[in-house]
Parts: sequence; structure tokens; C-alpha cells
Amino acid sequence: MSLTSLDWIVVALSIAVAFAPALYFARRGGSSTAEFFTSGQAAPWWLVGVSMVATTFSTDTPNLVTNLVRTAGVANNWAWWSFLLTGMMTVFFYARLWRRSKVLTDLEFYEIRYSGKAATFVRGFRAVYLGLFFNCIIMASVNLAAAKIANVLLGWPMTQTLLVCAVINVLFAATSGLWGVLVVDFIQFGIAMTGSFSAAYFALKQPQVGGLSGLISKIDPATLAMVPDFGDWGMTLSVLIIPLTVQWWSVWYPGSEPGGGSYIAQRMLASKSENDALAGTLLFNFAHYALRPWPWIIVALCSLLVYPQLSDIATTFPYLDPKLIGHDMAYPAMLRFLPSGFLGLMVAGLLAAYVSTIVTHLNWGGSYLVHDFYRRFIKTDASEKHYVMVGRLTAALLMLLASLITFVLDSAQESFNLLMSIGAGTGLLYLLRWFWWRVTAWSEVAAMVTSFVVAIAFFVAGKMGVTVASHVSLIIGVAITSVVWIAVSYLGPQTDRSKLESFYRLVRPAGPGWADVRRATGLPPSNDSLPLSFAAWVLGCLFVYAALFGTGSYLYGRTPQALMWLAVFVISTLGLSQILPRIWRSSEGA
Repeated sequence: MSLTSLDWIVVALSIAVAFAPALYFARRGGSSTAEFFTSGQAAPWWLVGVSMVATTFSTDTPNLVTNLVRTAGVANNWAWWSFLLTGMMTVFFYARLWRRSKVLTDLEFYEIRYSGKAATFVRGFRAVYLGLFFNCIIMASVNLAAAKIANVLLGWPMTQTLLVCAVINVLFAATSGLWGVLVVDFIQFGIAMTGSFSAAYFALKQPQVGGLSGLISKIDPATLAMVPDFGDWGMTLSVLIIPLTVQWWSVWYPGSEPGGGSYIAQRMLASKSENDALAGTLLFNFAHYALRPWPWIIVALCSLLVYPQLSDIATTFPYLDPKLIGHDMAYPAMLRFLPSGFLGLMVAGLLAAYVSTIVTHLNWGGSYLVHDFYRRFIKTDASEKHYVMVGRLTAALLMLLASLITFVLDSAQESFNLLMSIGAGTGLLYLLRWFWWRVTAWSEVAAMVTSFVVAIAFFVAGKMGVTVASHVSLIIGVAITSVVWIAVSYLGPQTDRSKLESFYRLVRPAGPGWADVRRATGLPPSNDSLPLSFAAWVLGCLFVYAALFGTGSYLYGRTPQALMWLAVFVISTLGLSQILPRIWRSSEGA
């Protein structure tokens, strides 16, 4: 493709507009690690929520959705739609608990929840495991998508793309700290969403497509279906049943962690109050699942008519690196239909999505490696400016390692499956550790090590030609990991009673899992109501799913279904409007 002068002007202006807040907040972000990594815990709910959704909107996301749609239809998106159950659970059960804990990073949690050398070890272990290894794998998958897009749009080889992107991201991440990241996310989300809608609009205008009505009439109804064909039991099992019954609660996946974690926890901890943490996370889940998917899905469906086979992409773009061609590449291939100016806007949007994600991961990973490892174990008495400087250098190191790992990955879906398999089986532990005193630091170590070893074993086997279906490897990973960590919880060393009591006094979790500790402390039960939270969770899931499927039904021209989903949306909205004030009042009285 050929970008005109107008396109490059649009790209340059978007970079300048986004970088201005980074410069503005550079002085504040560099004043302390609290400002650099958690914005001084003063961020409002709307900024927190938009930052969360901007971070999860990256260059690999539309590529992944395109990959899913082209290989198994729209229903294949249940691979990530199912995580709404996890996200809403974080909103109503865990957001207030995270903010109540008053920690700087979510890894600090381990030394307020667990006792002894085990707690210290797991904090340091996870700082390196997540902040370095896992974080770099995530960034590598995002880099891979950026490399594929740049190869299509600009004809750049992967090495050139990674070099340019590394310079931009390290400059952003090292300059402003989390305040700058939050504000940059807000601006870049607007740019990225505008680009997404533009791509869908011009894709529909292609003669092979014939508008929205032409698209719906030409695409196989099975591909359009938002739930799989129950006549195909294998597809239904892997696409719908496993995600809704096992995957959502059992898998640790960035942005969809059971109980919250990583940069989602970082944003909740940056909120100025418990209620801001809850409201921001609710906004994130609505925008993530209901607002963003359909422009990507529309482009993916259009690509099936424009590029029915991968060979059509290769023929249209003969300069492409053959190693990069896959179904996920159909999304950037569709961008060739954007006119001058709009193509620049789309490039700016993709760059904005990419930068917002990578900068967040550099800041989040840096917080683990600096605050939870370097400051905790290596140099404990340095100045705040020293730790901020180390954080900036760490950002550069993380970007370098992630760029090297990028060369190992092949596709967006392969990266997605690898990340899910690495976290398979750990999710239940992260849900229960807040509400069950028996979960220990050694339970966490056992879960992490087991899930990682099982995932790598399946990944290596796949590279050697021994392929195991992703849903089968998921179930095996969940089963093995769960048995190991539950056994360690009962048979391994237990957390000191004094630590359990201090944690309960600080966080005040509800439910029967802490009954013994409540009796020992003499404290009254928590003001939090688990039945009320459960009702809000159900209504929240209906609220978002109704918006998601109602929009799809409307686009498909299925008016009765659209009206049904509209009714569900209205009823769930009214229900939430009655429950949310009661939850907020309970937080204020806690």
C-alpha cells in the first residue's frame, strides 16, 4: 500500500497529540514510584475504565478476531466472550477488595495475605515470572501483529518494524509514568475506535461485499451464527461449552484474570476510591465486550468475500513475507480499501492501540521487577528517583526481550492459545484466595509451576508435530494444576494465624471461608453482601451480553431477536440501577 502525504500528516499529528500528555506528566511521574506506577491512587473511574479497555485493544486484537471468524465463524469468539463472566466477577466481588488492600502493586498482596519466607518467595517469584517471562510473551504477540500489519501496509520487514516500535514505546513508557499512560490511553482509544469504524465502513462498500445487506446474504449462515451449530458437537464443545463451563474461571489470561490482576489490578489500585475501582471496571467490561467487537467482526466477514483463500492475500500483496501470511493477516489486508486520509487515520489508530498496550505492559512489568523484586530483594534503601530511573531502564530491557521472542511466534491465535494454556488451572486459586483462608503461598507456587510446565510441554509437542486440540490441552492442564495446588493447600505449610487475622482486618472479605478468623478477631461480619454481589454479577453479564448480541441481531436484520435483546438490556439496566447504590453504600459504611 502507498500512504500519501496526508496519511503521514495524520499519523504524525496523532503521535504528537498522544505524546503531549506524556511530556506533561513526566515531572509528576518521576517524583516517586507511587506516582510512576499507580498515579498516586487518585484516578477517577472514567479514566480508569477507558485505560483498561484501551490497553486490551491492541494490534493483535482485531487480527485475533479475524483469525477466529475466518477459521470457525463468529461463534468462535466465545473463546474470549466467555471471559465476561470473569470480568463481571472482578467488578462486583473483587474490585473493592483490591482497592481496600492499599498495596502499590498486586504482588504486594502476597506479603499481606501469606506469611513467612513462602510469602516473600512467591512475591519475588511472580515478579520475575509475570513481569519478565509472561509479560514478554504477551508483548511479543502484540509485536507480531504489528509486524504483520506493517508488512502489509508499508512493506516493512519485521526487524525494521520492531526497531521503530521499540523506540516509540520506550520513549512513552520511560517518560510519564502511569498518569501519562492513563491520559494517553484515553486519547488513543478515541483514535483507535474511529479507525476501527472507518475500516468496517469502507470494507462494506467493496463491490464483492455489496453493503451490509449484501454481506449478510452472501456469507454462509453458519459463519454468521453467534452460537455454534449444536449439530456439530465437537465445535460446540470447544467453542461454547468449554469456555462457559471451564475456561472462564480456570484460566489466568491478561485483562481477564479471575479476581483481577496484572494491569487490571494496577488500574483498580490507581483509583481514588473503592467505588471508582468498581465503576471503572464495570465501564471496561461494557466497552470491551459490547462496544468494540462488531467493527472487527464486520471486517473479518468482508474479508471472506474479498480474500476467500490465503493465496488471494499472497497474490494481492506479492511482497509479503510468506512466513507471516495467515488468516489473521486478512484484517490489515482489508485496509487497502481505505481512501487517503482515512488510511492514515487507520494507521494512527492501530499505532495508538499498539502503543497503549505495550506502554502499559512496560509500566506494569516494570512495577513488578522494580518494586517487587529489585527494591524488595536487591537494593532496599535507595531514593525514589533511583527506583524510577531503574524502572525506565527496565522498560527498555523488557522491550528488547519481547522483540526477540516475537520471531518465535507464528500467528495471533497461536499466541492466544499459548497464553491461555500457561494460565490453565490457576484461575480457581485466584478466586478463592480472597475468600478461603486455607489457600497458601505454596499453593500459588505449585499452581504456577505446574501450569507452566504442562503448557510448555504441549507447545513443544505441537512444534514437533504431535498436535493436541486446544480445548483438550486446556482441560488436561486445568485438571493437573488444580489437583496439585489443592493438595498443597491441605498438605503443605499453613499461613500464620496472625497474618490471616491482619489480612481480614484490612480487607474484610465476606462469606463463610473466613468464619474461623472472624471469631478469633472478634470483628463483626463484613458489610459486603455476597448475595447482592451475585445478583449484580448476573445482571451485569446479562447487561453486556444483551448489548453485544442485540447489536449483532440488528446488524443481521433480525428485528425480533434485536427487540428481545433490547428488552433484556433494559431490564438488566434497571436491576443494576437498584443494586449498585446499595453496594456503594456498603463500601462507604465499611
